[in-house]
Amino acid sequence: MVRGHGRGSEYLVKHTIAVLLENKPGALMRIASMFARRGYNIDSLAVGPTERQDVSRVTIRVDCDQHPLEQIEKQMHKLVNVLRVAELAPGESIERELALIKVTAPPDRRAELLALADVFHARVADLGPEALVFEVVGSPEEIDSFEELVRPHGVKELVRTGRIGLTRASDRKGIKRRQQVLR
Repeated sequence: MVRGHGRGSEYLVKHTIAVLLENKPGALMRIASMFARRGYNIDSLAVGPTERQDVSRVTIRVDCDQHPLEQIEKQMHKLVNVLRVAELAPGESIERELALIKVTAPPDRRAELLALADVFHARVADLGPEALVFEVVGSPEEIDSFEELVRPHGVKELVRTGRIGLTRASDRKGIKRRQQVLR
Protein backbone atom coordinates (compact mmCIF):
# COMPACT_ATOMS: atom_id res chain seq x y z
CA MET A 1 0.00 0.00 0.00
CA VAL A 2 1.22 3.44 -0.87
CA ARG A 3 -0.46 6.59 0.39
CA GLY A 4 -2.09 8.46 -2.46
CA HIS A 5 -3.83 11.77 -2.92
CA GLY A 6 -6.84 12.82 -0.89
CA ARG A 7 -10.45 12.69 -2.01
CA GLY A 8 -12.00 15.31 0.25
CA SER A 9 -10.62 14.90 3.74
CA GLU A 10 -9.89 11.18 3.46
CA TYR A 11 -6.63 9.78 2.12
CA LEU A 12 -6.68 7.12 -0.54
CA VAL A 13 -4.19 4.29 -0.71
CA LYS A 14 -2.80 2.69 -3.86
CA HIS A 15 -3.47 -1.05 -4.00
CA THR A 16 -2.35 -3.67 -6.50
CA ILE A 17 -4.94 -6.37 -7.12
CA ALA A 18 -4.28 -9.65 -8.95
CA VAL A 19 -7.26 -11.35 -10.57
CA LEU A 20 -7.26 -14.77 -12.21
CA LEU A 21 -10.11 -15.20 -14.66
CA GLU A 22 -11.26 -17.54 -17.37
CA ASN A 23 -9.95 -16.49 -20.76
CA LYS A 24 -13.38 -15.72 -22.24
CA PRO A 25 -14.80 -12.81 -24.27
CA GLY A 26 -16.25 -10.05 -22.08
CA ALA A 27 -14.50 -11.07 -18.84
CA LEU A 28 -12.19 -8.04 -18.77
CA MET A 29 -15.02 -5.70 -19.72
CA ARG A 30 -17.06 -6.87 -16.72
CA ILE A 31 -14.15 -6.09 -14.36
CA ALA A 32 -13.52 -2.63 -15.87
CA SER A 33 -17.25 -1.83 -15.79
CA MET A 34 -17.47 -2.75 -12.12
CA PHE A 35 -14.72 -0.22 -11.30
CA ALA A 36 -16.44 2.45 -13.42
CA ARG A 37 -19.82 1.84 -11.72
CA ARG A 38 -18.19 2.30 -8.30
CA GLY A 39 -16.45 5.50 -9.43
CA TYR A 40 -12.86 4.28 -9.08
CA ASN A 41 -10.23 5.08 -11.66
CA ILE A 42 -7.88 2.27 -12.63
CA ASP A 43 -4.33 3.70 -12.54
CA SER A 44 -2.79 0.69 -14.26
CA LEU A 45 -4.17 -2.41 -15.95
CA ALA A 46 -2.12 -5.30 -17.34
CA VAL A 47 -3.60 -8.49 -18.77
CA GLY A 48 -1.83 -11.57 -20.02
CA PRO A 49 -1.77 -15.33 -20.17
CA THR A 50 -0.79 -17.55 -17.25
CA GLU A 51 0.71 -21.01 -16.99
CA ARG A 52 -2.77 -22.32 -17.90
CA GLN A 53 -3.99 -21.66 -21.44
CA ASP A 54 -7.60 -21.11 -20.36
CA VAL A 55 -6.76 -18.61 -17.56
CA SER A 56 -5.63 -14.98 -17.80
CA ARG A 57 -4.15 -12.79 -15.08
CA VAL A 58 -5.27 -9.20 -14.66
CA THR A 59 -3.16 -6.88 -12.50
CA ILE A 60 -4.98 -3.71 -11.48
CA ARG A 61 -3.62 -0.67 -9.63
CA VAL A 62 -6.30 1.46 -7.95
CA ASP A 63 -6.58 4.25 -5.33
CA CYS A 64 -9.06 3.57 -2.54
CA ASP A 65 -9.36 3.06 1.20
CA GLN A 66 -9.23 -0.43 2.74
CA HIS A 67 -13.00 -0.77 3.23
CA PRO A 68 -13.90 0.06 -0.39
CA LEU A 69 -11.12 -2.32 -1.49
CA GLU A 70 -12.76 -5.14 0.44
CA GLN A 71 -16.09 -4.30 -1.22
CA ILE A 72 -14.44 -4.26 -4.65
CA GLU A 73 -12.90 -7.69 -4.00
CA LYS A 74 -16.28 -9.09 -2.90
CA GLN A 75 -17.97 -7.67 -6.01
CA MET A 76 -15.27 -9.12 -8.27
CA HIS A 77 -15.79 -12.56 -6.74
CA LYS A 78 -19.42 -12.36 -7.87
CA LEU A 79 -18.46 -11.69 -11.50
CA VAL A 80 -18.78 -14.45 -14.06
CA ASN A 81 -15.39 -15.87 -15.11
CA VAL A 82 -13.47 -14.59 -12.04
CA LEU A 83 -11.54 -17.42 -10.37
CA ARG A 84 -9.38 -15.68 -7.73
CA VAL A 85 -8.83 -12.18 -6.36
CA ALA A 86 -5.92 -11.14 -4.14
CA GLU A 87 -4.18 -7.96 -3.12
CA LEU A 88 -0.44 -7.99 -3.79
CA ALA A 89 0.87 -6.56 -0.55
CA PRO A 90 4.03 -4.41 -0.64
CA GLY A 91 7.04 -6.32 0.65
CA GLU A 92 5.28 -9.63 0.07
CA SER A 93 5.25 -9.33 -3.71
CA ILE A 94 7.48 -8.47 -6.65
CA GLU A 95 6.12 -5.85 -9.06
CA ARG A 96 7.62 -4.95 -12.41
CA GLU A 97 6.80 -2.80 -15.41
CA LEU A 98 8.16 -2.40 -18.93
CA ALA A 99 8.58 0.96 -20.63
CA LEU A 100 9.67 1.97 -24.11
CA ILE A 101 10.95 5.56 -24.21
CA LYS A 102 11.98 7.40 -27.38
CA VAL A 103 14.44 10.15 -26.44
CA THR A 104 15.97 12.90 -28.55
CA ALA A 105 19.61 11.90 -28.88
CA PRO A 106 21.89 13.86 -31.19
CA PRO A 107 25.29 12.17 -31.49
CA ASP A 108 26.99 14.58 -29.05
CA ARG A 109 24.49 13.71 -26.21
CA ARG A 110 24.39 9.93 -26.66
CA ALA A 111 27.23 9.10 -24.27
CA GLU A 112 25.38 10.78 -21.39
CA LEU A 113 22.13 8.95 -22.26
CA LEU A 114 23.92 5.61 -22.56
CA ALA A 115 25.52 6.15 -19.13
CA LEU A 116 22.05 6.74 -17.63
CA ALA A 117 20.77 3.64 -19.39
CA ASP A 118 23.62 1.60 -17.95
CA VAL A 119 22.76 2.65 -14.38
CA PHE A 120 19.13 1.55 -14.86
CA HIS A 121 19.98 -1.58 -16.88
CA ALA A 122 18.01 -0.11 -19.78
CA ARG A 123 18.59 -1.56 -23.23
CA VAL A 124 18.76 0.37 -26.48
CA ALA A 125 15.90 -1.17 -28.46
CA ASP A 126 16.29 1.07 -31.52
CA LEU A 127 18.73 3.67 -32.78
CA GLY A 128 18.00 6.47 -35.22
CA PRO A 129 20.00 9.47 -36.47
CA GLU A 130 18.50 11.82 -33.84
CA ALA A 131 16.78 9.52 -31.33
CA LEU A 132 17.19 6.41 -29.18
CA VAL A 133 14.46 4.05 -28.00
CA PHE A 134 15.16 2.60 -24.58
CA GLU A 135 13.59 -0.54 -23.16
CA VAL A 136 13.48 -0.38 -19.36
CA VAL A 137 12.25 -3.15 -17.07
CA GLY A 138 12.05 -2.63 -13.35
CA SER A 139 9.90 -1.58 -10.47
CA PRO A 140 7.47 1.21 -11.36
CA GLU A 141 9.51 3.55 -9.15
CA GLU A 142 12.70 2.74 -11.09
CA ILE A 143 10.88 3.44 -14.37
CA ASP A 144 9.67 6.77 -12.94
CA SER A 145 13.24 7.69 -11.98
CA PHE A 146 14.67 6.79 -15.39
CA GLU A 147 11.92 8.76 -17.13
CA GLU A 148 12.60 11.79 -14.93
CA LEU A 149 16.32 11.70 -15.74
CA VAL A 150 15.92 11.40 -19.54
CA ARG A 151 13.05 13.93 -19.76
CA PRO A 152 15.42 16.97 -19.96
CA HIS A 153 16.93 15.41 -23.11
CA GLY A 154 13.51 15.44 -24.77
CA VAL A 155 11.09 12.53 -24.54
CA LYS A 156 9.45 12.13 -27.95
CA GLU A 157 7.23 9.15 -27.08
CA LEU A 158 6.66 6.94 -24.08
CA VAL A 159 4.61 3.83 -23.42
CA ARG A 160 4.37 1.73 -20.26
CA THR A 161 2.83 -1.70 -19.82
CA GLY A 162 1.37 -1.17 -16.39
CA ARG A 163 2.26 -3.18 -13.30
CA ILE A 164 2.48 -6.91 -13.14
CA GLY A 165 3.28 -8.80 -9.99
CA LEU A 166 3.56 -12.07 -8.12
CA THR A 167 3.93 -12.98 -4.48
CA ARG A 168 7.54 -13.54 -3.49
CA ALA A 169 8.99 -17.03 -3.94
CA SER A 170 10.19 -16.88 -0.33
CA ASP A 171 6.58 -16.52 0.88
CA ARG A 172 6.05 -20.12 2.02
CA LYS A 173 2.34 -19.74 2.60
CA GLY A 174 1.90 -18.27 -0.87
CA ILE A 175 -0.91 -16.26 -2.34
CA LYS A 176 -3.63 -18.68 -1.22
CA ARG A 177 -3.61 -17.36 2.33
CA ARG A 178 -4.74 -13.93 1.06
CA GLN A 179 -7.29 -14.93 -1.51
CA GLN A 180 -10.48 -16.82 -1.91
CA VAL A 181 -10.45 -19.72 -4.33
CA LEU A 182 -13.75 -19.93 -6.17
CA ARG A 183 -13.20 -22.75 -8.66
